[in-house]
Amino acid sequence: MRIPLIAGEGGDAGGMSAYIAHHLQHLASAKQTALFDSSIVHWDTLSFSLLCAAIFLLVMRAAAKRATAGVPGKFQLAVEMLVEMVNEQARTLVKGDLTYVAPLALTVFGWVTLMNAIDLLPVDWFPTAASAVGVHYLRPLPTADLNASLGMAIGVLLLVFYYSIKIKGLGGWAHELVCAPFGMVNLSFNPLTWVGAALLAIANLAMNIVEYVSKTLSHGMRLYGNMYAGELIFFLIAGLGGSLTVAGVALHLITGTAWLIFHVLIVLLQAFIFMMLTLVYIGQAHDHH
Repeated sequence: MRIPLIAGEGGDAGGMSAYIAHHLQHLASAKQTALFDSSIVHWDTLSFSLLCAAIFLLVMRAAAKRATAGVPGKFQLAVEMLVEMVNEQARTLVKGDLTYVAPLALTVFGWVTLMNAIDLLPVDWFPTAASAVGVHYLRPLPTADLNASLGMAIGVLLLVFYYSIKIKGLGGWAHELVCAPFGMVNLSFNPLTWVGAALLAIANLAMNIVEYVSKTLSHGMRLYGNMYAGELIFFLIAGLGGSLTVAGVALHLITGTAWLIFHVLIVLLQAFIFMMLTLVYIGQAHDHH
């Protein structure tokens, strides 16, 4: 169950506010004083995200080593179903070579799922363990940190640039930036056509920049927003148990169990959406305008 570190913390507004504020603090390299500061490292986000990546890769490696051509076991069957599901989505959305795209999508789905699933563990386990060794702040959920979710979205953007240049060539991609989505003007000896072409090229380039930026921001912030909200709800539910009244504990158990079950769907759904958007954006990079 998700019981606050200090009994009775949820009994008043100040105690609950302090409890939530404490749990929202990161194990950081320095105190953050601005909304964005690239010099600060969130060591908890970095550590837990790398740990989840390592766990997923080790599980996939174990599945590959234990794979057999005979009747598959439950573990192999589950992995094969997951791989087939991802491959089917990749074939549908990306019209091109899937040698690297499908494994990328599988890695994204598994990695994000494991990071999201940390939120299903009791909210005070990691902070309590950290406080026992003198670490006062620890926030283990990487996808509730905008640095992680937006960082992954920027990584997808870089892959989109890579595939766009690889498939269309640098010249073809640059031509697409200034010729789509509004098209281009047929040039002639009339100087107005040259002016119109220049203005239309600027408009196309501006629209493409806005599209890249908006897709990247929505890609990262959608995952961040959902996981951050879910994390806050778990903190609020924990406060119900902190009142130590019969009604409070009962309400804590009922709401906590209900939200935990529902949150399992959120964990999987947000990982699936992040993977699908990754495939959509890479698939768009394969398309020619």
